[in-house]
Amino acid sequence: MSERILIVNADDFGASPGVNSGIVEAHTRGIVTSTSLMVLCPAASDAARLAGEHPELAVGLLWDLDSEAARRVDLDDPVAVMTELARQLDAFRELMGRPPTHVDSHHHIHREPEIDPIARKLAAPLGVPLRGDGRVNYIGGFYGQWEHGVTDLHHVSVEFLTWILRNEVVAGWTEIGCHPGHLRGDLATTYYSEREVELATLTDPRVRHEIDALGIRLASYADLEPREPILTE
Repeated sequence: MSERILIVNADDFGASPGVNSGIVEAHTRGIVTSTSLMVLCPAASDAARLAGEHPELAVGLLWDLDSEAARRVDLDDPVAVMTELARQLDAFRELMGRPPTHVDSHHHIHREPEIDPIARKLAAPLGVPLRGDGRVNYIGGFYGQWEHGVTDLHHVSVEFLTWILRNEVVAGWTEIGCHPGHLRGDLATTYYSEREVELATLTDPRVRHEIDALGIRLASYADLEPREPILTE
C-alpha cells in the first residue's frame, strides 16, 4: 500500500491576532503543519512575524475576493480579477520575503468557472500546489457550520476527526482544512466560537495517537516537491 501523507492546513492566517495565535498553537502543540495567509487582513503583518518565529510552519497564500477585508472587484471582469490576485501575490512576497508554499482561496472562490483559469495562470509560474489542481486530495469536512450561522460541533470533535483519519485519508497526499483560533473579540465573523473547539481538537493527544496508529505521515506543503514552474506570457 502506498504511503498516506497528511497535510493539516489552517486557513485565515492574518485574520486577527486571536486567529494567528490559535493557528500557531495548533502547530506547536497539535497537528497543524501548514497555513494560508490572508494578506489583506489587519493582522497579516503579525502573522508574517509569527511565521518567522516558526519556520517549520509552511505558509501559503489565501486569495481573497469576497471577505470584508477584500477590495470590491467585478468578478465578471477578468482583467480586474487578474490584477487583484496578482496584487495579493506581490503583497505575500513583500510580507514573507519569499513565494507561497501553496495557494488556495477564501470560500474556494478560485474554483468558480470565471476565476479558475486566471488562478491557474497566476499559480503556474510558482510550481506550487493550487488547491484542487489534483496534486493533493482535499478534505473539507472538518468544519463546524454546515448551515450558515448554525453551529454543529460534532463535525469539529475528536471523534469526527478520528473518523476522517480512518475513512478519508487515502494513499498519497491529502489535506485536511481547518480554522482554529482564540476568541479575543477581535474577529467579526459568524464562524467564531467553533474556532476554539477546532483548536482543542487539533491539539488533543488522542488525535496524534490515532495518526501514529494508522501509520499516517504528517507533512507540510513545504515538503511537497513543486512542479517545474510553467512560464506564461
